[in-house]
This record gives sequence, structure tokens and C-alpha cells, in this order.
Amino acid sequence: MDDSKKLSAILRRHAHAFAPVFDADLNADTVCRLDFTESNRLLQTVDLRNTEAFYQAVQQLLQQQGARIGVGGYLENRFIYRRSPHFNIQAESRNLHLGIDVWIEAGTPVYTPLAATVHSFQDNANFGDYGPTIILAHELEGITFYTLYGHLTRTSLDGLHVGKHFSKGEQIAEVGPYPENGDWPPHLHFQVIQSMDGKYGDFPGVATLAEREKYELLCPNPNLILQSRHLPG
Repeated sequence: MDDSKKLSAILRRHAHAFAPVFDADLNADTVCRLDFTESNRLLQTVDLRNTEAFYQAVQQLLQQQGARIGVGGYLENRFIYRRSPHFNIQAESRNLHLGIDVWIEAGTPVYTPLAATVHSFQDNANFGDYGPTIILAHELEGITFYTLYGHLTRTSLDGLHVGKHFSKGEQIAEVGPYPENGDWPPHLHFQVIQSMDGKYGDFPGVATLAEREKYELLCPNPNLILQSRHLPG
């Protein structure tokens, strides 16, 4: 079994071991799945380069489902990245989302689901990028893997250093407001990564459709950790 499939199997075996990433219950009736593909007619009518308009549209999508928190996005073919040239600097646009987004209020605390050390961190400050980002290293059954947390507050990076230890369930950050979070409506981008491939403080969160097979192996489903009933796991 290759390491990527092995990691998914390990995460399934340890499903009982993860602490919540939020205080909020991602299985509650006040949580809903949000769709950011081209079938989302509301977002088709919004100027997504205007972050306030984008934010109001997200709030409307939540209200339509009677929800306060939105989740979704793993391997979703999204059109919303057209708002930023950061994702469209090559022949084929990057539209395939590799993590899960949790659309939740700015200032919401974020916790590590397992004991961790800081692998790297930085402020990826391009318009439409991650903004403040933290990458943690974890180990299960002798396998090292990583979790990435994007769109944080800048103060979340204060006091960090490579190798800093966090206990399971310890707060590591807060969800950031725009524009400091990369200029997005407030949400957490949560991603699982099998190998950092030498990258530091950043890792692709969106890929081209042609790269799906590669990144599906490299970045297992984050819902193996989040375990929201509103998403496939």
C-alpha cells in the first residue's frame, strides 16, 4: 500500500482520536453544505472580486438553508477562483479545491485535532491567497503527515516558531476577517497533506483538473478528521 492510501486508512482507524477543530458542532442542524461550482446561480450574479458582496452572498446562502456555518469543497470544481489572477497564471486555471472550507465567523478559535509541532507558517498575502497560514506536523502509527490552516488572523502567527509543540485540542489560531485573511469571506481552509515536498508555509490548496489524481493521493479527504455528517467521509 502506498503512503497516501496508508494515511487514509490510518486516519479511518483513528477516527475516535481526533479533537474537534472548532468548538462548534459540525454535525448540527445549523450546519449546511455549500456548493461553489458553476451550478451556484447566486454566485454567478455576484462580483466576486468585491469581497463584501461575496461575503453577503455567502450569508444569503446560509440563510436559505437555515444555517450558521457552511462546509464543503473537497475536490470540488469551483469557478470562484476566477476572482484572482493568483490562480490563473498558467494555461489551465486551477479550480479543483483540495481542502474543506468551513465558512464561520471571523474570530472563531481553531484547535489542533492531534498533538502537533509547527512545520511552518507565513502570511500568503496575495489577493485571494491563504493569507496567514499555519502548517502542523502530526504522527500516527509512525507516519508523519500535515494539516494546513489557511485564512487566519495575522495575530495567529505571533509567537510561533518551527518545532513549537501543541497538545491535542489546544487552540492554535483564529479565523481571520477580510482583507487580512487573503481577502475572502471569513472561513477556515483545512487540508490534510501526506508530504510537504519541500514546501514551507504554503502548499497548493487548488489544482488543475488534470492534476486531480496526483493531488487526491497527496491530500486525503479532510473529513476523515472533521467528521461532519454533512460531507462525504
